[in-house]
Amino acid sequence: MTMKNLKHYICIVAGLTLLSSCKPNIDTPKPSKGSADFSRYIAVGNSLTAGYADGGLYLAGQQNSYPSIIAKQMQAVGGGAFTQPLFSADQANGSGYLTLAGFNADGTPITAPVTSNLAVRGQIAIPGFGNVTLYTKYTGEINNYGVPGIKLEQITYAPYGNLNGYYERLLPNPSPTNNTAYIDFVTAKPFTFFSNWLGNNDALSYATSGGAGDVLTDKALFGQLYAYAIGRLTATGAKGVVATVPDVTAVPYFNTVTTTAILAGVQKANPSVQAIFINALVSGNTYAPRAATAKDLMVLTFPTSKIGQPVSTPYGPLPYGLTPYTPIDNQYVLDEKEVALTEDYISSYNITIKAVAASKGLAVFDAYTFLNNIKKNGLVVDGVGINSGYISGGLFSLDGIHLTPRGYAIVANGFIQAINAKYGSSIPLVNVSDYNGVKFP
Repeated sequence: MTMKNLKHYICIVAGLTLLSSCKPNIDTPKPSKGSADFSRYIAVGNSLTAGYADGGLYLAGQQNSYPSIIAKQMQAVGGGAFTQPLFSADQANGSGYLTLAGFNADGTPITAPVTSNLAVRGQIAIPGFGNVTLYTKYTGEINNYGVPGIKLEQITYAPYGNLNGYYERLLPNPSPTNNTAYIDFVTAKPFTFFSNWLGNNDALSYATSGGAGDVLTDKALFGQLYAYAIGRLTATGAKGVVATVPDVTAVPYFNTVTTTAILAGVQKANPSVQAIFINALVSGNTYAPRAATAKDLMVLTFPTSKIGQPVSTPYGPLPYGLTPYTPIDNQYVLDEKEVALTEDYISSYNITIKAVAASKGLAVFDAYTFLNNIKKNGLVVDGVGINSGYISGGLFSLDGIHLTPRGYAIVANGFIQAINAKYGSSIPLVNVSDYNGVKFP
């Protein structure tokens, strides 16, 4: 080797040595509980908290609930046992749910209900209310208090355990003899940390009924009850995390069956048809028929086969949905003004949630912003692409409202990040790729 080459070689080695000496160290934070105590974590909320998916509550969904995922990660920082009111193995299908059976020739999905191995023990008629489905009673410890269907405005109503079968199964007495308010039930035993995701149904129930079958919870009442709930949950010094109400109009339930697609389908058979007609909100409780636009949201469960079917009118039989005299029923569409009304109330609810959380020093998972960002931009996490598309997106289950196991894992990470940021903890994030989206046949 010549002297010139030797010098060049020495310079290369020296350069590589210098580079290696500057190589950054990647430090993985040592798991720490920070300023929080996770020894007894409880989850307060509704169907999303319970692990509801595919239009039902069943064992596999419960096992993949976001609180159970969070609790597993909390074990690395001193989290204790987390017990859920699971359905038994021989009644694993719980309330029943939907499965994906295949696809039609036009690509639309075929879903089928699961009706075997249910945990239904009967039905009871409650005077002035209606029929309530009753499920096999659960006895034992509870950390996940998620009750599908519960609204914030129902947490202080003592007889509610007689009106909601999911709550009734957690209580010792049978309907109609229960008299335990939900907020009393969840705070009956000591706990050190909580998550609270109440409030969704106060807007969702109105929206999914097309504005026809329910009402939005009064803003002032929501504020009073939310402050009361958080006051009860923090009364003994427990810390916690709360979540905002998602934009319920942004879920696949309202964005899969569109007025544009329905009209295009009709025009293939009859090009002369110019519009689909709906019965739309004018103001107050006044509705009137008008042509639908893309801003009117059809529900996922709308039976499109009804379009064009003859309907008796004072003017003779006319095709359903294709004339002002035979508009699509209110229950099948959340029209533009109802959408605006829903969004206005959700905005108010979320202002309340953030303000109350701030007053108590709680962590906040902004589910509204988080899920809307996924709808707008998609998300890639752990090498898995996620979006808000129905079935293909991987985030939402077959009911178009609740999440898949993968969706619940993503939400769990959102909660964990909020907790870590607020309390200086280092709960490890979950690997989202370990959880599946919609199961294909």
